[in-house]
Amino acid sequence: MSKRALVLVYPKSDEGEVCVPYSVLKRGGVDCKLAGPSTDPVYCSVGIRIIPELPLSEAIKQGPYDVVVLPGGRWGWQSLSTDKHVIALMREQEKSGRCLAAICTSTIAMKMHGIMYGRRLTSYPSLEDVMRRDACYIYKHDDVVVDRNLITSSGQITTFAWAIKVLEYITDEETAARVAQESLLPY
Repeated sequence: MSKRALVLVYPKSDEGEVCVPYSVLKRGGVDCKLAGPSTDPVYCSVGIRIIPELPLSEAIKQGPYDVVVLPGGRWGWQSLSTDKHVIALMREQEKSGRCLAAICTSTIAMKMHGIMYGRRLTSYPSLEDVMRRDACYIYKHDDVVVDRNLITSSGQITTFAWAIKVLEYITDEETAARVAQESLLPY
């Protein structure tokens, strides 16, 4: 049975942090869906419009997903943090033990709602103090951090490495190595 992934795209999300994991997961044979607040075009961080395949409310009904991917972006975390469907989905991934992959500023959405407290993670570097505050997380200075079913990354330049690690987590090393090689990425 094919693994299933849900990649979110919300206003001000970083385009690369949406498209790279979607592409990597699809290349790895993962049944990947792209969901947003609706099926209207979403204006991302530099104005590129991405059209979700389905609204998140509908995507949730089609779950569960082996991984839910949260993109960051300078202001992308704000729309993730206030959407009741995103909050419910993060909580469900944590409760069920299924993977949650967060990059850049999307870790703020996790923190605002008490998701995966006590875990090791990384984020956009300027957020280190925010993520350390109240000892909610164990902050690491690595490009990609895996702590059980939580996979985090620091930002744009680490997106490919993060996406490959997510693919490896939900499939296997062989699949991740093949996709990395096809994409001219070190593995």
